[in-house]
Formats: sequence, C-alpha cells, structure tokens
Amino acid sequence: MSDLLAARSQMAVSLAFHIVFAAIGIGLPALMVLAHGLWLRTGADVWLRLTHAWSKGLAIFFAVGAVSGTVLSFELGLLWPHFMEIAGPLVGIPFSLEGFAFFTEAIFLGIYLYGWGRVPRAAHLVAGIVVALSGAASALFVLSVNGWMNAPEGYVPGAPGSAPVIDPLAAMVNPFWIANTAHMLLAAYTATAFGAAAIHAWRLLRHPGHPLHRAALRLTVGVGGVAALLQPLSGDVTARLVAERQPAKLAAMEAHFETGPCAPLRIGGIPDEGTGSVRFALEVPCGLSLLVARDPGTVITGLNDIPRDEWPPVLPVHLAFQVMVGIGLLLATAGLYGLVRLVRGRPLDVSRAYLWLLVAAGPLAFLAIQAGWVVTEVGRQPWVIQGVMRTSEAVTPMPGLVVPFTSFTLLYVFLSGVVVVLMRRIALQEDEAIDEAPGS
Repeated sequence: MSDLLAARSQMAVSLAFHIVFAAIGIGLPALMVLAHGLWLRTGADVWLRLTHAWSKGLAIFFAVGAVSGTVLSFELGLLWPHFMEIAGPLVGIPFSLEGFAFFTEAIFLGIYLYGWGRVPRAAHLVAGIVVALSGAASALFVLSVNGWMNAPEGYVPGAPGSAPVIDPLAAMVNPFWIANTAHMLLAAYTATAFGAAAIHAWRLLRHPGHPLHRAALRLTVGVGGVAALLQPLSGDVTARLVAERQPAKLAAMEAHFETGPCAPLRIGGIPDEGTGSVRFALEVPCGLSLLVARDPGTVITGLNDIPRDEWPPVLPVHLAFQVMVGIGLLLATAGLYGLVRLVRGRPLDVSRAYLWLLVAAGPLAFLAIQAGWVVTEVGRQPWVIQGVMRTSEAVTPMPGLVVPFTSFTLLYVFLSGVVVVLMRRIALQEDEAIDEAPGS
C-alpha cells in the first residue's frame, strides 16, 4: 500500500466512523428535547422514560464522537500538512467556532444529564434545547470548511515569491456552505429518527402494543418522515450547485460521458470508463438537463470533455449516488405513509410489514449518509481543494503511513465494540423495565 493510499484510507475510515456519531449527535438531542417537552405538556410517563433512555444513549455517542473527532483534527495536520499550509489561515475561524459550539454542547449536556431534580423544569428543558442547537451549529461550521474545499472562495495564489491573497470571511460564506449544511442536517435528523424507529419497531414486534414503543414510533416516524420528504428539495439545490461549480463531479455522479443538450438521467447502470459507456441503466430522456436547469435543451458537460487526469473515480461515485438517492426515496415513501397515518390518527404498529420496513430503514438511513459522503469526497478527487491543490500534493512526506492506518482502524473497531456493549446494556435494562411495566 502506498503512503498516499494509506493516508486516504485512514481519512476515509476516520470520516466513515465519525459521521455516524456526528449525525446521531445532531439528531438524537432533537428527539430527546421533543420527548421531554411532551412529558412536560402531558405528564405521561412514557415520554419521561423515552427522554431518559435517549439521553443515556446520547451520552455514549457524544463521548465516542468526541474521541473520533479529536483523532480527525490531528489527522488533518499530521497527514495533510501541505493542505493545512494553504487552508489553515482560511478555515481557522469556522474551526474555532466549531470548537466553541462543541464545548457549549458538552457543558449543557452535563447540565442536562445531571440536572434532573436539581434545576427548574424550564431551565432543564432549555439546557436540552441548547444541546440540540449546539450540535447543529457544529455541523454548520464544519461544513463551511468542507464547502470551501469544494468552492475555494477567498483564496488567490500569489505570484512566485509573494504571499497569496486570502479573505477568511469569503472562504467561510462559500457557495456550498448553507446548501451542504441543510442537506447534512436533514440527513442527520432522518437517519437518527429512522434509526430510533427501527429499534422501537423491533421492540413492538417482540412486545406488540406496548405504549412506550408506540409513543416512540409516533415521534420518530413523524420527525424522520418530515425530514426525509424535505431532503430531495435540499438535494436538488445542492446538485445544481455541483453542476455549476464541479462539472466533473456531476458527470461522475450521473455517469455522463458525452457533452450535449437533452442529457439523459440514468437510473442504475454500471459505467465503463474505458469505453465511455453505461451498461444496464434505465435512461430518462432529457432528465438530467431538466433537473439541472429546468430546460431540456441545457448542455451538460460530459467527462470526455474534461482532462482524463481530472476525472473522479466514476464507478464508486455513480454507485454511491444511486444508493443515496434510492434509499432516500425509500425513506421518503416510508415516512409519507407514516405521516398520513399519524394525521388520520391511526396507529403505526398494526402492520407487521410496516414494522419490518422500519427495522430495515434504520441501518439503510445511515448507509445513505455514508454513500453521500463518498459522493462528496471521492467525487472531488483528484482535488483536495477544488482546482487549487491535488490530494497527492497535500499528503505528508513521512513514510510508513500504513502503521497509523492500521492502528487507528483497530481503535475504531475497539470503540465500536464498546458502543455495542454499552447500548446493549441499556437495551437490556429497558427490556427488564418493559417486562415489569403495566401493559407489557
């Protein structure tokens, strides 16, 4: 394994691991606060029990997410020093603000976890709201940095021997910032809500009609359904920005090789970079042109008009995009069905088939997040900073990078095992409480 491949693999594993905890750190506080608010409004014991269970899970995910996030911050400097040489003066503001949001979240999470019976009810709920808002703010500032990597505003390379011209504020408010943030926040709320719904649907299959899990299912499907239905709108805005600023990424996402008007939208298919063809795809005539500009005559740049050394890896990007969109449509359908039943006042657990669909939707939702990040990061290759610096130019000259790659991968395996053991313990405790509760 080359050092470049080892460094890229280490970042990929670190990001894939951390994004799960980051998404849950955004979504779970929102569910916890909603359950808490419902308990204060109704006094129903099921909402209080849900609040306690979800807050215990949040503490675990927050702690492990803090570890993986710290590892990532070190990896940026140790593995990619040439990237940080350029990016450091430009991304320092959002990274500093993200640190402030993180510490705010940690402080108020401590108040929330240990404040039961010690602080006034209203103040306790406010502490939970601050936790939820701080988690969203962390995503806002981190995605400002990622947006700048895709659209490096505020940076003009200097002439030989002179310093570059930088504008940190312009870098922070880059074109991708808000669109990417909205897309990620909706993905986090969708995945976390459907992930929780999967757990409670599974429990309802074992304990039919149990009031706690029925209540949890109403809340999680309600939140997940709304977020999943809004996600395609966010994705449309993001995709049109990609078409404008990163035509090679769009072409790889859609496996589009030939430049021209009335570009087809391909569903599925296996692209072949050697022949510039796509096998087994279902093509919607003019669909891509219509989605990008609402005009079938819009010319879409194909990969064949882009220098070959600037092509992203087409097969993984196209397949990841198809997986993300396909799962997103499935979640939106499941959410719409659930929302219709909720609006009509009908229970969600009368159909075992729907419960099994929710059980599958949980892990699929997190798979969609992983696929989305493959599209974002692999689709930008060979650039680490779009049009400014290639990934091969950013890596450290230090040899032997396969050693930290192996070490950190083992660390993530260990942390995953810790999370599974702790969450299983919480689940067993909850099962014991269910067995003892009325109506079980």
